[in-house]
Amino acid sequence: MRKNVLLTIAYDGAGFHGWQRQPSELTVQGYLERVMSGLFKTEIVLNGTSRTDAGVHAYGQRASFRAELGIPTEKIPMVVNNALSGAQKGAYAISPVRILEAEDMPEEFHARFDSVGKQYIYHIRNSQSVNVFDRNYVYHVKEQLDVDAMAEGARHLVGTHDFKSFEASGGNPRETTVRTIYDAVIDAQESTDPMGHSGRDIKLYIKGDGFLYNMVRIITGTLVDLGLGKIAPEEMENIISTADRRCAGHTAPPYGLYLAEVFYDISKLQD
Repeated sequence: MRKNVLLTIAYDGAGFHGWQRQPSELTVQGYLERVMSGLFKTEIVLNGTSRTDAGVHAYGQRASFRAELGIPTEKIPMVVNNALSGAQKGAYAISPVRILEAEDMPEEFHARFDSVGKQYIYHIRNSQSVNVFDRNYVYHVKEQLDVDAMAEGARHLVGTHDFKSFEASGGNPRETTVRTIYDAVIDAQESTDPMGHSGRDIKLYIKGDGFLYNMVRIITGTLVDLGLGKIAPEEMENIISTADRRCAGHTAPPYGLYLAEVFYDISKLQD
């Protein structure tokens, strides 16, 4: 029986050139499609929700595919994860990609086109000392950041605005750069890393109906510039209204960015 299956996928993006399939580069989509096609003895084509860039991670990427499968849908994560681990070198190797959940969907469902929004989390490590083991997973900022200024700036993002100031060049052309941000929250916690270095873990939680190319990374870079005193928090409104990329801050690196959740229920997006 032909199924339309929705997967929830987590991955460590450090070793991949992004999500989207590329002919000569290792990508998450290409890697998963190759392993799953060999496992199920049929061509698997994944329709991913977010085309995360090289180095970006995911707690909850979503992708759908249609295929005739000889196993129950609920067993897909187990068999695919076993195959992914088997593709790694070493008896105890763990795959950088893991299927968290699989569920049957109606025939007309499409993971990308039926999505109503996403949440991203951006991780910043604010400390004098650098932990080498964090290098692929956080944006390390040595200078003390004013978290209150960052939080105030983030509040200006909430609502429906033209976010062209936070769009990088080079992405696919968009019909409109207007997006709705439902929540943008800065959270900071004092912590000590495994190397004994004290500092703060600062996270941006941002939820919206859609995001432009590099939008979250440019927003994060702008908030870091606010935290460093390079931009005043009240300037955020003006940065938005100019619709000019040159008015926003720097682009934060990809390795601190995590796709946290994809929404298909508008009420959950708005919570």
